[in-house]
Amino acid sequence: MPIEIITKQDLLQAHRQLLEDLVKLIGKQQSEAPKKVLKSAEVRRMLQVSPSTLQKLRVEGTLPSVKVGGTHYYRSEDITKLLNGKGRA
Repeated sequence: MPIEIITKQDLLQAHRQLLEDLVKLIGKQQSEAPKKVLKSAEVRRMLQVSPSTLQKLRVEGTLPSVKVGGTHYYRSEDITKLLNGKGRA
């Protein structure tokens, strides 16, 4: 079995190539992946509803949210369920 000698330069090049591949993969996933959490203004635009209607959906439990520091956040999957008419999100 022949012995292969790997130099420091070979390792550095392999490291660079691995980093480039990871950057490409992460960038591709981020561009394809929809946002998982949306703010109220984004949700209102998607659903084409007023702030009071969005509040009503939230209070009734039709569209659950999480409030962090005065801002309500909504999961995109809950909005999708609501848009698809699956009832309560």
